[in-house]
Amino acid sequence: MTVSVDLPRLVAALGFPESAAVNQRIPKKMLVETGAPTTTDKRAITDGIDDIHWLAALKPVTVGIPAYQDEARDYLEIAILSINLRPEAKANRIAELVHRAIPYPTFLMAHSQAGVSISLAHKRWAQNEAGKTVLDGDVLEANLHSPERPDLIQQFVDALSLEKQPRLSLYALYQGWMDTVIALQTGFVTGVFALSSSREHAAERHQALLESKQLQTELGRLRGLASKERQVARQVELNLEIKRIQGELGVILGKL
Repeated sequence: MTVSVDLPRLVAALGFPESAAVNQRIPKKMLVETGAPTTTDKRAITDGIDDIHWLAALKPVTVGIPAYQDEARDYLEIAILSINLRPEAKANRIAELVHRAIPYPTFLMAHSQAGVSISLAHKRWAQNEAGKTVLDGDVLEANLHSPERPDLIQQFVDALSLEKQPRLSLYALYQGWMDTVIALQTGFVTGVFALSSSREHAAERHQALLESKQLQTELGRLRGLASKERQVARQVELNLEIKRIQGELGVILGKL
């Protein structure tokens, strides 16, 4: 079984109404001027992106979902964007730069030779610049080109539909998409795609995923040291540390 996720299929899966469609090309110059703080970042955008399109604007008047406002943020709309990346593109950095450049919370779809990925990141008001927005937390990404588990990709794409996401507010909708990404990331570890039972459950899963990644990195480092160590006492010490971290990892994975 193979599941090919291309941009048209992903856009169709979102299920936004025609009234929300924008379908405008965004000049790379705009991203360079507003989202690239360094010369290296400017080059990453210029050299790494073929084109970028603003596909839709999800607003109360276009999707029937209320805006959201509190002291930290004002979600009047959600931007749906797509970018085509060149083979040499620094995909992760470009995604972050796009999210920084666009003043609205953005559902970003990126197409490269490897396939399609999506990313999301909350925005909040900048504390020291009136009218400016900044990222609120890390960029959350999901690669939709996993040939090992096409069933998980299929279930994830099916879960993205506006009809299946929270509609209390645009903030709730956006958070719902982020929680769906967390469910996919969890599924890659557990083998099962299951939506979180609550916002708190999703946050716990996300934290567990972050901690498990850190522990797995540390395990790799320790195993590398152990394979090169010639002193028996130090080998024993490293093996004990490896077993301890494996135990911690088992506990954390149990939270998923």
